[in-house]
Amino acid sequence: MSPVAGTVLAVLLSLVSAAGYALAAVAQARLAASSAPAGRGALRALLARGQWWWAVGLNAAGALAHVAALHYGPLTLVQPLGALTLVAALPLGAYCARRRVTRTEWRGALLTLGGLVGLVAMTGPAAPGEALSLREALIVAAATALLIAALASGRLSHGRGTEGGGKSGKGGRGLGHATASGIASGVGSALTQTLTAALALELPGKEPVWWQTAVLAILISGFAVGGLLLSQAAYRGGLAAPLAVVNLSNPAAAAIIGVALLGETFRAGAWGWPIAAAASLVAARGVVLLTKGGAPAPEAAPVPSTVVAESRPVSPPRPATDLTAFPVPAPLSAPLPLPLSVPEVEPARASVRG
Repeated sequence: MSPVAGTVLAVLLSLVSAAGYALAAVAQARLAASSAPAGRGALRALLARGQWWWAVGLNAAGALAHVAALHYGPLTLVQPLGALTLVAALPLGAYCARRRVTRTEWRGALLTLGGLVGLVAMTGPAAPGEALSLREALIVAAATALLIAALASGRLSHGRGTEGGGKSGKGGRGLGHATASGIASGVGSALTQTLTAALALELPGKEPVWWQTAVLAILISGFAVGGLLLSQAAYRGGLAAPLAVVNLSNPAAAAIIGVALLGETFRAGAWGWPIAAAASLVAARGVVLLTKGGAPAPEAAPVPSTVVAESRPVSPPRPATDLTAFPVPAPLSAPLPLPLSVPEVEPARASVRG
């Protein structure tokens, strides 16, 4: 296959992958909005829903298309195109909710997309890095499990002011779940690279034992399933902001592992650090806008209820006074014949006396 044909095929597969991930995210968000928030049997009820398995299938299809795109195209092309998941999911989610995408949401999506592309472009390896050793993989998996547990429990996403379970607390915990989901996916990708190298007998040191390879496979499966369930929990607070955080934390986790353990560097050298920091700030601003993008609609709903509630206590006295006013005209209309009859009687009496 020619390089041009391979690039075109990689772009098409990347678009298919982004569409699959976007459809899966919308399905998960709708399922999260219609299901019970938490409690015993929540996982069992989730597994019994056909919509959940559709989302799982769409996620799997998106992952397979992404892997196939990496086979035909470079990482610098495929990874930024994967960020289009957010741009595709935003109008799809709004269409399913029967509303329009606000300007704030579009601005937030574009800023997040720009920051994500900048991060991916800067944090990619200048040369192919080595895979993690089995010891490093186990250490990374243990540290990641502790971090995910802290994020999922809300200790790193809740402040003291959100203990009342308000809207801000719910949104903060949703973003914490989204961050944990992205980290789980990013670490799972790094462990997958280690497993591939182990199966090909390309890991440094001694040849891995079969049970070590099995442990890696179990860890990868655990992070994959955990990331999917965490994203499902994150979508209870909405679609756009959690999806943006998932797409940001995934490559960020992979980049941290690459720079810290695999000897990868920024493409721009010393300039890569400030560029990556600026891209992170842009993406963070986009996430903030996405968090606030859908806020005006829910807040407008209580206004008519307060007006109706205020008008109800005022309206009862008015009908009461009006009802008491109705008997007033009746006595006024009844005496009208009396003065007419009195003059008729008085002249009669006057004539008799005379």
